[in-house]
Amino acid sequence: VSVLLFQAKSCICHMCGAHLNRLHSCLYCVFFGCFTKKHIHEHAKTKRHNLAIDLLYGGIYCFMCQDYIYDKDMEQIAKEEQRKAWKLQAFTPTMVSHYQCTMTGIGEKYSTWEPTKRELELLRHNPKRRKITTNCTIGLRGLINLGNTCFMNCIVQALTHTPLLRDFFLSDRHKCEMQSPSSCLVCEMSTLFQEFYSGHRSPHIPYRLLHLVWTHARHLAGYEQQDAHEFLIAALDVLHRHCKGDDNGKKANNPNHCNCIIDQIFTGGLQSDVTCQVCHGVSTTIDPFWDISLDLPGSSTPFWPLSPGSDGSVVNGESHVSGTTTLTDCLRRFTRPEHLGSSAKIKCSGCHSYQESTKQLTMKKLPIVACFHLKRFEHSAKLRRKITTYVSFPLELDMTPFMASSKESRMNGQYQQPTDSLNNDNKYSLFAVVNHQGTLESGHYTSFIRQHKDQWFKCDDAIITKASIKDVLDSEGYLLFYHKQFLEYE
Repeated sequence: VSVLLFQAKSCICHMCGAHLNRLHSCLYCVFFGCFTKKHIHEHAKTKRHNLAIDLLYGGIYCFMCQDYIYDKDMEQIAKEEQRKAWKLQAFTPTMVSHYQCTMTGIGEKYSTWEPTKRELELLRHNPKRRKITTNCTIGLRGLINLGNTCFMNCIVQALTHTPLLRDFFLSDRHKCEMQSPSSCLVCEMSTLFQEFYSGHRSPHIPYRLLHLVWTHARHLAGYEQQDAHEFLIAALDVLHRHCKGDDNGKKANNPNHCNCIIDQIFTGGLQSDVTCQVCHGVSTTIDPFWDISLDLPGSSTPFWPLSPGSDGSVVNGESHVSGTTTLTDCLRRFTRPEHLGSSAKIKCSGCHSYQESTKQLTMKKLPIVACFHLKRFEHSAKLRRKITTYVSFPLELDMTPFMASSKESRMNGQYQQPTDSLNNDNKYSLFAVVNHQGTLESGHYTSFIRQHKDQWFKCDDAIITKASIKDVLDSEGYLLFYHKQFLEYE
C-alpha cells in the first residue's frame, strides 16, 4: 500500500483518467475509480466487487453497507502503511514534484481519533452510558435579553431544539472554510449547541451571535424590536452561505440544489400550476422555500374556506370548535385554485396570446422541518395592525392532502387518503412554537419548545418554565415548527 500511495501519480481512474476525485482501488481486481464521480460505484455494481480501498487515507469502503469499515486491525495497518509512504516521500524529494504531490493527494496527513490518557481514565471510572431520562433538563438553557433581542432568543431556542440540526452540530460535522472562523455564523451556532447541551444551568449571553447577525444581516442591526420571522429567514440565509465546505461539493435533490445542512433540513419545493382558461394548458414551476406564510381571517385578504369540521369533528388531528380557524383551513386556502383575473393575464404558450388563468400552489417536495408563518402583522398603504385571530394547530400534522401528487391523483380520479400511517413520510410532529404578545408597536416574543416526546417548556428569554400541552395548543401561535416524524431521534 505504501508503494501504491507513493506512486499514486501512476494510478488514474479507468473511466475518466483523473488523478483526483478521491481515487479508490478495487480489492477484487485491478481497477481504479473516482469515488466523487461514482466511477468506483459503477464498477462495484456491475462486477459485484463490493470492497475498495481509499488510496488517500487507506480506509476500506463497503458498497453493500454504503459506508467505510472501521476495524481496529485495518486502521492500524493503514496507519503503518501511511508512515512508510511518508518516509518514502521524505527521502526521495526529487522523485515527486510539489505539483504531483498536490495532484495525487500525497502529503495529506490524516490521523484517526484516539482517546487521550485522560479520556481513557474517565471512561474507566464512568463505564456506563449517560441515559437521558424524561425529567432530564440537559439542552434547556435561558438566553439573556441584550436589549429588545427576544426576537432572536425565541428563534435560537427553536433551532437548538431541532432534532436533526442538533445531531449535526453535536457530532461536530461543520468544517469551516472561512478565512476568519470568528466571522462564521455556523461556527457560532456550533458553539451555541455545545453551550446548550453542556449541562450548565445559568443563562447564556449570546453577544457573539448578536454581533454576527448585525454584521451579516445589517437590516437587523440596532436595538429596535425586530420581527422573529424576518430574523429566522435572515439567519437561515447566512447559515446557508457560511456552510460552504460542509456539503463536499455534492448537489442535493432539493430545489436549491445545495447539500448544506440548512437546505437538507429546511428547504422544500413549492409547485405553482398556472392553467389557461381557454385551452386549459398548464405551466408549472417549482420554487424553493424555507417557510410557508399563511393568511388569517381578519386580514384585508378574503379568507376561504371555513372549516368543514365546525360541527365538532376532527380534521388532521385538530379539534374543531364552532367558528374556530385551524391550521388545516389556512393550508386549504393556501393551496386552493385562485382566479388571477383580467388584470393579470398571462401569455399562454398554447394559445400564443394573453389569456385569463388560474393559479394553484401545492407541495412538490416537503422539507424535514416545516415552518408555518401565520401572517399576524399586516402592513398596507391604509393600515398597520396585528391580527389576533386564534388558530388551532395540531400536535401531529399530515401534509398529504396538500401535495402535488395528491392533486394529480384527484384529477385522475385515483386519490385515496393513505391508511398506512406507519410508512407515511408526510406526517409531522410539532416541536416548537413562537408567540408574540402585545401590539404591533410594542410587544414581546416567547417560545414553547419540546424537550422529550410529551415534555414542553416555555422559554421567556432567561426564564424557562415547564408547560403543559394545553398551554402550547392554546397559545396564539406566530411561527409553528414541525419535524418529519420518521426522521426524529428522540
